Amino acid sequence: MAQHVRDIMTSAPLSVEPQASVRAVAQLMRDQDLGAVLVTDGDRLRGLVSDRDLVVRAIAEGVDPEQTTVVQACSEDLVTVGPDEDLTHAVQLMREHSVRRIPVVDGDRPVGIVSLGDMAIERDPESALGDISAATSNT
Repeated sequence: MAQHVRDIMTSAPLSVEPQASVRAVAQLMRDQDLGAVLVTDGDRLRGLVSDRDLVVRAIAEGVDPEQTTVVQACSEDLVTVGPDEDLTHAVQLMREHSVRRIPVVDGDRPVGIVSLGDMAIERDPESALGDISAATSNT
């Protein structure tokens, strides 16, 4: 059983620049079948945007998705973990902060993302969440 975040994280996650439009990021997420991407300014982690963020913070507010930048819809107050941290600590942070995904950073540089689905596949693959997370996308 995996013990560290690096053992189950998604390595080299997709990232976008802060000035990318909400529409462009939504299309990228659709095309790459992703639920979240990192927002980076050079090598610096600036935020994380999920499909839910795009809907709740942009589309539901009636903004123009062509003119609205992703930084206006992303979560900027992030909880992060290091790749060598224990999985139990990552789970504790997810519970404590009510988040489903945590960026993995080495210093200030993003190196991955660990998700609740990743945890379920590793820790409880027979659970509904583990089963759903491991399934092939139906889109």
